[in-house]
Amino acid sequence: MGYDTVAKTDPDSVIDEEWGGMWFLKEPLATEELGISILELEPGGKGMEHAEAESGQEEVYYVVEGRVDVDLTDAGETVTLETDEAIRLDPEESRQILNQYDERAKLVLVGAPL
Repeated sequence: MGYDTVAKTDPDSVIDEEWGGMWFLKEPLATEELGISILELEPGGKGMEHAEAESGQEEVYYVVEGRVDVDLTDAGETVTLETDEAIRLDPEESRQILNQYDERAKLVLVGAPL
């Protein structure tokens, strides 16, 4: 077959529902090198602080709805992203996504290679 389809909620969320949800779509879509995830964060929610140095994965975060802060812990700075804005991150850059605002945020996270 030349394509695969998936619904966001076909895989289980990897974070507690009270904070929103995060769904990894790589496996259900059977992608070889491209990782794609949907992240929804309730106000006060946050993603895991991490870097991708071991995997060599470059990541792009695109905000579909809402606003988030991306803490770049190694650089000692925070980047605020609003709806329809994106950031690209080097694998070595330690990062954490935070929703410190009053509305739910929804992001598409893309990374390669895996």
